[in-house]
Amino acid sequence: MELVVRDQTLGYKVMKVGDRVRVKESTTIYHHPEHRNQPFDIKALEGDVVAFINEWQGKPVSANLPVQVQFSKKFKAHLREDELETLT
Repeated sequence: MELVVRDQTLGYKVMKVGDRVRVKESTTIYHHPEHRNQPFDIKALEGDVVAFINEWQGKPVSANLPVQVQFSKKFKAHLREDELETLT
């Protein structure tokens, strides 16, 4: 599965499972394993795209946060396409 995202400088880029990405916007989460139940900003963290959430039990869905990114062995997060930038 691939996802086309708009890049302001280069035009359209394709994001796919396995791509290395970086969080480009300030994004506060509360489920980081080392900062449980505390606000933690993941801006500039890098990880790998592991899935795009576009169907559930065989039915199409429109997820608010469709890109699942794995940052470490214990930490995954769901993000929007515009919060991420693909690394080359």
